[in-house]
Amino acid sequence: MASTRQIRYRDAGVNIDEADRAVSLIRKHARSTFNPRVLTDIGSFGGGFELQGYKQPVLVSSADGVGTKLKVAFLANRHGTIGEDLVNHCVNDIAVQGALPLFFLDYFAVGRLDARVAGEVIAGVARGCRNNNCALVGGETAEMPGLYSEGEYDLAGFIVGAVEKRRMLTGAGIRAGDVLIGLASNGLHTNGYSLARKLLFDVAGYSAGQRLPGCAGTAGEELLKVHRSYLKPIRALLDEKLLKGAAHITGGGITDNLPRVLPRGLGAQIDTGAWEIPPLFELLRKIGNVPEQDYRRTFNLGIGMILVVGRRNLDRSLALIEKLGETYYRIGSVIEARRTRVVYR
Repeated sequence: MASTRQIRYRDAGVNIDEADRAVSLIRKHARSTFNPRVLTDIGSFGGGFELQGYKQPVLVSSADGVGTKLKVAFLANRHGTIGEDLVNHCVNDIAVQGALPLFFLDYFAVGRLDARVAGEVIAGVARGCRNNNCALVGGETAEMPGLYSEGEYDLAGFIVGAVEKRRMLTGAGIRAGDVLIGLASNGLHTNGYSLARKLLFDVAGYSAGQRLPGCAGTAGEELLKVHRSYLKPIRALLDEKLLKGAAHITGGGITDNLPRVLPRGLGAQIDTGAWEIPPLFELLRKIGNVPEQDYRRTFNLGIGMILVVGRRNLDRSLALIEKLGETYYRIGSVIEARRTRVVYR
């Protein structure tokens, strides 16, 4: 039966006027990342980017999200850094293959659009792009009533970078005896949040605004620390032809991520006493009596990136890393192994 009253899109849960306000905010943030190679404006059907300065370019791409770290942002009502997490995660994933980021696109989906929240999220995306010299050339803001709970949203990102084919970082030159340098993380980054939230909020009963024992901040502050970008130290070592391989320590920890860059017949030996595991991780282990294997495969435990360098180039490599002000640890070495795996001692 036909309705006797007029039913608008807004009656179905989609507010086009609010979407226009959000796009206006997003356009401002995105334009702040533009450079002369961006050929289209926000609002085009596709983003145009001119590739310059490469002889044999290899395009390296990646797509990712920030997982259930979003739940902490909802709980703390803090949305300004979650976009920066997303960009840095994606930048790291292509940087370990030697690529420089070129451009980024985001996907922001919500049940009921709040232009203010959308603006805060995309401001973080734009800040991450500016810090990594990467252009935010477009994206999608989708309002889908009934699909997401009130006050919640999803966020994903897509990055494209480029590297000269001859300079692509594949790990093929890694040899037994090479040294593993661990660069400090800034907390959980964007992994392990399902377990961390269960332990802190469900098991231990902490609130987002409650200070955690042994930590400098509240639960919300500690869990929302920004996922670091390691682009600068990676580029510094690459430019000096010192870097043989690099592993971004995300879901799976050192155990699963380091073997991804090691050639067949090689493994890694990790000195667990080479660095002090940050208090937040130790608190989580204590609360849940987390088994060691799960502990090492769920969290980064204070190491966000591992760089592989030759022993004879170690001093030069460390000098460059120190010059950048990076906190680093010599955490182990590459070893011969029947199968590619990580051994802790």
